[in-house]
Amino acid sequence: MKTEIISELEIRDLCVTVEDKKILNGINLRVRQGEIHALMGPNGSGKSTLAMTIMGFPKFKITSGEILFNGKNVQEMLPHERAKAGLFLSFQYPSEVPGVNMLSFLRNALNAKRETPISVQDFQKLVKEKMELLKIEDSFIDRPLNVGFSGGEKKRSEIFQLAVLEPKIALLDETDSGLDIDTLKTVAKGIKHISGPNIGILLITHYQRILNYITPHYVHVMIDGRIVKSGGKELAEKLEAQGYDWIKETAK
Repeated sequence: MKTEIISELEIRDLCVTVEDKKILNGINLRVRQGEIHALMGPNGSGKSTLAMTIMGFPKFKITSGEILFNGKNVQEMLPHERAKAGLFLSFQYPSEVPGVNMLSFLRNALNAKRETPISVQDFQKLVKEKMELLKIEDSFIDRPLNVGFSGGEKKRSEIFQLAVLEPKIALLDETDSGLDIDTLKTVAKGIKHISGPNIGILLITHYQRILNYITPHYVHVMIDGRIVKSGGKELAEKLEAQGYDWIKETAK
């Protein structure tokens, strides 16, 4: 009987600089398919830097440590190669891409991951299935990618892309940022629908509020470029009630 391999993202002693300023100071973290990890911390703690470094953005320089995906060091891989391997990044501030239809973008992105192109019929079936799952309207997917979208629509666009592309590990960088309560519920519901045994999620957030709708398996707190504490959802609830000052004191 063939045993299915579970994909895993592992960060080992990662130190990163941006313009010669040290931002990450020895990060250790492991995210596997089927797990939801929440990464919390105040502004400037390095959460987004970690996500961008994992995906290979060139201004983030690794000075020591490793990023392993399924046991392979990804440091020499370009961002699109990391995406093809099964990593996905949802941006805090998604860009508008004039002239590129969302469906065309998604089909090309999906085909870049496949050995053989997906047929038009199968692609349409997949898109329809994900639209029904996430309650996406027809008009939403006929527009240029993110052009004229509200902040909430851009976040929904990212989650829809995540659903169609079906990566192994998804990094969601402050998906809840700037959302009103109704849009937050919609986006959180979409993430919850997508979560399951086939995807690992690293959910980066300042606040506990999105965790009212998504229950993480693990919560990690980042302060000054280090993960200083890990626990379950009760850790996020304590942070919501008491803020970060108490944990800053314990991290000294």
